[in-house]
Parts: sequence; C-alpha cells; structure tokens
Amino acid sequence: MTQYETPGRPSVWAVGGIVFAGTMLVMIGAFQFIVGLAAIIDDNFFTVAQHYPFDLNVTAWGWIHLGIGILLALAGIYVFVGRAWAQIVAIILAVLSAISNFFFIPYYPWWSIVVIGLDIWVIWALSRAAAYRT
Repeated sequence: MTQYETPGRPSVWAVGGIVFAGTMLVMIGAFQFIVGLAAIIDDNFFTVAQHYPFDLNVTAWGWIHLGIGILLALAGIYVFVGRAWAQIVAIILAVLSAISNFFFIPYYPWWSIVVIGLDIWVIWALSRAAAYRT
C-alpha cells in the first residue's frame, strides 16, 4: 500500500486507469459514431476493396459502427460514474469494436488500425485497474 492509499479505497493507479479508460471509451465511441454516420450518409466515401471475403454493404458497416459507437460512449460514461459492471461491459464492447474494425480495414485502413490500437489500450487500462482494485 502506498502513502496515498487508504484501506477500503481503490489505489491511485486504479483510479487513473479508470479515468483514462472512460475518457478513451467516450472518444472511441465518438470516432465510431462519426465513421458510422459517414458510411450511412455517403456510401461512396469509402473505397471498397475487390474480392474481400467479408464484403458487406458500406451502409451496413455504417450501422454497425454507429451502434458500437453509441454503446462505447455510454459504457465510458458509466465507467466514469463508477459502476463495476460498466468495466466488464466496456471490455466486451472494446473487443467487439476491435473485431469490427479488423473487418473494416479494407475500407478505411489507417482509421481502423488506430481504433484497434485504442481499443487494446482501453482493454489494458480497464484490466489493470481491476487488478489494482483487488
């Protein structure tokens, strides 16, 4: 126990990880929401790769990203509020976000790779915060 910790309260590291993860979740949710809107409004904004095995309509990808974005932002808000269940939900949503962006790489590669990296960072921060809490 460090000098800043008191019994029964989470450590400074855990609180910092939770604040970081909550901030990133809201930001990733906004990113996903924007990409989803772009795909829904203008199908031709994204270049579709030829012979991609997971060839979904760009509008369908837009709805997927829009839904994940809204859920990620809500999870981030609940992580800030301090709900314990929100951390588990946020990790699950970050995994789903990373998977959906993996399949979206042929449509918008750099954006997808950046969001996957941010998702991994959120998963790490939330899992570390949970480890420090115990």
